[in-house]
Amino acid sequence: MTLPPHAVHQRYQYRKAISTRPYNARGKNLERCEACLLAQRYCTCDTRALLQSKVSFLLVMYDDEVLKPSNSGRLIADLIPDTHAYIWDRTRTNRKLLALLDSSEYQPYLVFPSEYAMPSQAVVPDVALKTRLASETKRPLFVLLDGSWREAIKMFNKSDYLHHLPMLSFAPDAAARYGLRKGSRDFQLGTAEVASLVLSAAAEPENAASLSAWFSLFIESSLYSRSRKSPKDLASLDSLKAAFLKTLKLTLK
Repeated sequence: MTLPPHAVHQRYQYRKAISTRPYNARGKNLERCEACLLAQRYCTCDTRALLQSKVSFLLVMYDDEVLKPSNSGRLIADLIPDTHAYIWDRTRTNRKLLALLDSSEYQPYLVFPSEYAMPSQAVVPDVALKTRLASETKRPLFVLLDGSWREAIKMFNKSDYLHHLPMLSFAPDAAARYGLRKGSRDFQLGTAEVASLVLSAAAEPENAASLSAWFSLFIESSLYSRSRKSPKDLASLDSLKAAFLKTLKLTLK
C-alpha cells in the first residue's frame, strides 16, 4: 500500500487483535489484502488516492462491521483524508468520539432518514445543505452509522449523544446499487453511496464522482474475489479503474 493506513485500517487491526476467534466471512479461505480486504490478486490499493475536500466524516461502526470484506465505509476513508472511525459500544462510549463531536473545529451532522428524528432534533434537507454550509464557520463533520439497517437503527436509538445533532436527510429516487449486502428498504444505500450523496449536497460533485467510481471498482473487485468472474478476463476491472483515475484528473483541474 503506497498511502499510509487510515482510521478504518486502524480499527480493523484493533478489532482483529481483540477477537477470540477468526471472522469467518464468505470467501474466508481467500488470501486477502490486509488493507482493502479484497483478494490479493484484485487488490486496489495501488490505485487509491487522497482527494482534496472541505468536509470530514465520522464512521460509527457496529462491532464486527469493520471486519467484513463487504463493508463500504472503508472506501470513504480511502479517499477523504479527514475521516474518523470508532467502534460503537452500547454501554461505553469512546471518549475520543465524544470529544470529536464536541470539538470547536467541527459542526457535526448525523446522516439519517428524517422519519427517525427525535421530537427536538433539527432536520436539514439535502437541498438546504449547501446554503447552510456557506454560512458556517466550522468544518462540517458528517456522522454515518456503519452497519446493517437494523444495526444502524439500534445504534441511533441507544446513543443519546446522537439525538441532539442536526440530522441531514436524503430521499434518493433510485434504489441502491449496492449488490453485496442489499438493504431491505428502497432508500437504504451502502455507506459509501450515502457519503457520495453527502459530497454532492456539500457542493463537491467531483469528489462525489470519485467516490462513486471507487465504490463501483470495489463492487466489481469483490465479485471477482468471490470467484463469480473469470480471473482471465479483467477488462471490466481495468475499465472501472480507468474511470476512477479519470475522475481524479477532473478533480485536479
